Amino acid sequence: MQNNPDWQTIHLNTGEQTVIPELQEKVAHKELDRFFSGLAAAVRPILLLDYDGTLAAFRVDRFTSRPYSGIREALTRIQRQGRTRMAIITGRPANEIAPLLGLDPPLEVWGLHGAERLYPDGRRQLERAPAATEARLEELRQHLRRDALGGLFEDKANGVVMHWRGKPRKAAERIERRARELFEPLANLEGLALLDFEAGIELRVGRNKGGAAAAILAEESPASPVAFLGDDLSDEAAFRVVRQLGDRGLSALVRPKWRQTDAEVWLRPPREVVSFLLCWGKTEETAR
Repeated sequence: MQNNPDWQTIHLNTGEQTVIPELQEKVAHKELDRFFSGLAAAVRPILLLDYDGTLAAFRVDRFTSRPYSGIREALTRIQRQGRTRMAIITGRPANEIAPLLGLDPPLEVWGLHGAERLYPDGRRQLERAPAATEARLEELRQHLRRDALGGLFEDKANGVVMHWRGKPRKAAERIERRARELFEPLANLEGLALLDFEAGIELRVGRNKGGAAAAILAEESPASPVAFLGDDLSDEAAFRVVRQLGDRGLSALVRPKWRQTDAEVWLRPPREVVSFLLCWGKTEETAR
């Protein structure tokens, strides 16, 4: 890990201020070295990963969003060691991940920001709202099928989503305003909540990514080291859960450009993400 050229742009987030890597690069490296040292001695580490923007670039047509070069190979290397519990926590429906990621066997996926759980053997669990709330949600779906407000309407099993990614600024502002006018009154209904993410808003049922991370951790040893890599505003809830673990946790923001975050370190995709995963795999092999 030390002096690895792939880590040149890592930030360390102290919680009070952002530490610029040019000034504190050694501190960021120390944080990563600390985590991987603990990983080597662990019985069952946990690696949690977002998909879009983290393992793959965003695409307007999300079905064309394949993993960055080297991601699949790095994950396969970890998977073959049989020690790490890996899971994808994504805003997508869970069944979209396996065909894109192409791992055999497929990974555990917590879809719909955590409201849906898809096991590697195909079993599926989905959180639902009370019947009266579901009826109001269906009314909103019908409205947006007729009028998508100029944006991209996405119909999910646990909610409705409005996207404005790629729209000109004024058009995006208009779509967001109209979507909030429709979504916000319904967010007061039992079981529903609003979720903001970059270039979109979602009215939804069920746990968020922080809830998914917490549910996974509850199934494992309280001594297991845990890492979560994500890019979006919706990943912040999971960053906070992992950060509360102290030395056994590592939260990493994955973005080409820095933004304020609760994550501890910043990785630029794709090279630094691939490097992180390769280091994980190498550590696993050393620990055998």
